[in-house]
Amino acid sequence: MITDFLIVGSGIAGLSLALKLSEFGKVLIITKKQKAESNTNYAQGGIASVLGKDDNFELHIEDTLDCGAGLCDRDAVEKIVKEGPTRINELIEYGVRFSKDKDHLRLGREGGHSRNRIAHAKDLTGKEIERALLFDISRNKNIKILEYFFAIDLLTESNIRKDIAEKLPNGKKSSKKCYGIYALDAKKEKIIKIVSQKTILATGGLGQVYLHTTNPAIATGDGFAMAYRAGCELSNMEFVQFHPTSLYEKEVEDDTQVFLISEAVRGAGAVLKLKNGKEFMHKYDKRKSLAPRDIVARAIDNELKKSGEQFVYLDLSAIGAKRIKERFPNIYEQCKKRGLDITKEMIPVVPAAHYACGGVKTDLSGKTNLENLFACGEVTMTGVHGANRLASNSLLEAVVFSDAIYKYMKSNIGDIKKYEFLTRTELKSLAENIYEWDDSGTKNTEEWILISHNKKEIKEIMSDYVGIVRNTYRLQRALTRIKMIKKEIKEFYNRTKVSVELLELRNLVQIAHIIIKSALNRKESRGLHYMLDYPDRDDFNFKTDTILEKKNKLHD
Repeated sequence: MITDFLIVGSGIAGLSLALKLSEFGKVLIITKKQKAESNTNYAQGGIASVLGKDDNFELHIEDTLDCGAGLCDRDAVEKIVKEGPTRINELIEYGVRFSKDKDHLRLGREGGHSRNRIAHAKDLTGKEIERALLFDISRNKNIKILEYFFAIDLLTESNIRKDIAEKLPNGKKSSKKCYGIYALDAKKEKIIKIVSQKTILATGGLGQVYLHTTNPAIATGDGFAMAYRAGCELSNMEFVQFHPTSLYEKEVEDDTQVFLISEAVRGAGAVLKLKNGKEFMHKYDKRKSLAPRDIVARAIDNELKKSGEQFVYLDLSAIGAKRIKERFPNIYEQCKKRGLDITKEMIPVVPAAHYACGGVKTDLSGKTNLENLFACGEVTMTGVHGANRLASNSLLEAVVFSDAIYKYMKSNIGDIKKYEFLTRTELKSLAENIYEWDDSGTKNTEEWILISHNKKEIKEIMSDYVGIVRNTYRLQRALTRIKMIKKEIKEFYNRTKVSVELLELRNLVQIAHIIIKSALNRKESRGLHYMLDYPDRDDFNFKTDTILEKKNKLHD
């Protein structure tokens, strides 16, 4: 199978880019589940941009830099902020129906923002964006979506006949290149090669590496792992954001996606309280319940360790029953289904793994260090988020950098003789000389208990040792165990015919290993990476002896 542009993933980054690239040729989107299943689809809060009269670019830039704890790339931050209003208007042109007050967008506020600047569609913003983009794509003859196609590995020179690879006209001979992917057609249980002029990773997040996450089951870090194996540079992988307010439920299965209580709820006036009804965030930050996520998540974690309780409360009474139902209808209904009336009762909440601030390193055009391979969305490290992402900057980054890829393509596509693009004949010849997937010597196995057991063990290790608060001792213990599991999985993978479950397991253990190694390399506390060994002098104290540490002492 050949195509001009291959996009892996069907969230806001991939879909918005597909619509633009269709101007130049055939676009193929592959997605591991249904086309609407993505992290974007579950984004409640909205998309941040300077749209209010009392706001300006510099304020948004400074809020982002402050939240990123000194690790943001200012050029990348300025890029998303200054292009934000244009990209919002573009989404409106695509048919996205943002909430309005008469003829003006209704702008919400979230933690870390100094102004109201969150454009939203009530509390189902991501779902509304997906709806609009997918509708436009359904009418575009140059775009094709393949559902239930799992990207296994990127195609590079190692997958091409050596004599052919040496003659390819595109690129610097010293650099590594990408020519597409091997993909598993899950329904037909068949592996195919997809060869493309340009490949774009828009695969989303990695939250499923933890026991409890706001991410859907598909977020197994596939793009990160696949890029790493192909030789891509990854950066800032230690910075995994835990959303402070996921709904606490007593009985939750290990793989269950926990329900997110949007930060916009706090932006509308809700406050965090302890079981005794007292507020506590004033002890940790002057912004109280609207402090950035890293601070709020650590504060909750600290209070729970001191009290021994399993959750804190979110009190919505200041918002009012009428406004709750109008502004947050989805949260209201979802809580009601669980027997909780949030117009009368406080919501029990706990932090949960939410967003990867690190990822595949790209430049301001979305290019990776592999020629022909681009990336956009959560799978990337563009320099925007630094050590902690500012709320609702994720969707903004996705649309701005997908547009950057489009602009780069547009500037290079005019002259087909440039190394950037192959002729159709060359592309077809290339495809014929890429090796077919070889699974000789492998067999189907009934030992799927090994997969489920290893998956659970990885999640438990990451949650116990590589969570909100860390130390070197825990990280080293985690690394030792993950190395052993990784070796077991590699041996199992080499002798077994692939399946979605096995491929996800292979990716999860790879991502766990990278996160742990990255965390061990950063010998400081910064943003989302809080180390008990290196506490910030200006941060609050974490001397509480945790249950986990007590358990370790008993075992040792």
